[in-house]
Amino acid sequence: MVLAALVIGAWYVLPPSYLDLPIQHTRHEALFSRDAPIFNRFVLKGVDDVQSTAMLGGGYFIGIKAKPTESPIGYPLCLKGDSLLNPPRTTSFCTGASYAAFIEALNRWMPLQGRAWINENSRLPATIPLEFSDDRMEAMRMQEPDGSRREDHVKFWGHWNADGFGNHFALVQYSKVGERIKPENARPGDFLNISWKSGLGHSTVFLGWCLDEKGRKAVRFWSSQKGTNGLGDQVSALETIREVCIVRVSRPRRIFDFDPKQAVEKKVVGDTVDW
Repeated sequence: MVLAALVIGAWYVLPPSYLDLPIQHTRHEALFSRDAPIFNRFVLKGVDDVQSTAMLGGGYFIGIKAKPTESPIGYPLCLKGDSLLNPPRTTSFCTGASYAAFIEALNRWMPLQGRAWINENSRLPATIPLEFSDDRMEAMRMQEPDGSRREDHVKFWGHWNADGFGNHFALVQYSKVGERIKPENARPGDFLNISWKSGLGHSTVFLGWCLDEKGRKAVRFWSSQKGTNGLGDQVSALETIREVCIVRVSRPRRIFDFDPKQAVEKKVVGDTVDW
C-alpha cells in the first residue's frame, strides 16, 4: 500500500496514519514514491538498501579522534563495485547515511543508463554503459587511499560532509547534478539539510511534512541520529528548526562529467519553513 499524502497548496503533508509506521523499515520506496520525481524514487530505494544493512539502526557514533575513528556508514560502500569506504566501525552518522542513500540510488539508476552509438556493421542504434573516469570515481571516495579520513571540503564526500549545507555544496555547486527546492515544493527523496535552533545541523532524506504526536507541525525524514540508534525515520517539530536547505537530484547524468576540482561557495543561506 502506498502512503497517500495530502498536497495542501504545494506542501506535501503526510496523513496521521504515518505515525503507525515503525522507526526502522524498508518500505520507503513502496510507501513514499507515488508523488516522488523519478530519481527520488531511486533515492527512496537507496534508503531501503542502506536501512537493510542495520534493521535495528546499527548505532550512532561521532568521534574523529576515537580509535578506531568514526565511520560515516557501517558497511562497505561501493559504487559500481569500486570501494568508496572500508568502514572502521559498524556505526553511522547523518551525512554518511544520506550519502550512502545517494550512492545506492546511483547503483540502481546507472545500469538503466547508456550512451547511444551506431554499430558499424548493422548501422542500428545501440547503447554502451556510461562509466566514471578514474578521477571522478576517486572524487566520490569517503576515505583517502591509505584508509585515513577524507577531510571536509575535499572532493565530493568532503563537500557533502562539511559543516553547513553539504547537500548544496556537493549536489548543486560541485557536481551540478541537483537543484535547490523550496520547502513548499519538497517531495519524498529530496535531500533535506537542517540547521537546528541549537546551532547544530543534520543531513537527511525528506519524507514529508506532518503533525507529530503532540499535534505540532513537524517534518519526517530518514537519516542516522541518536534518537533512532543510528539509521531510521525520525519526526522533528518545526519549532526546533531554524532553517533548511532542500536539494533534488534533477540532472543525474552530470555525475559522469563533473569537474573534480570544482570550487564551492561556502556561504549558503537557508530557507525558513512557513507551513
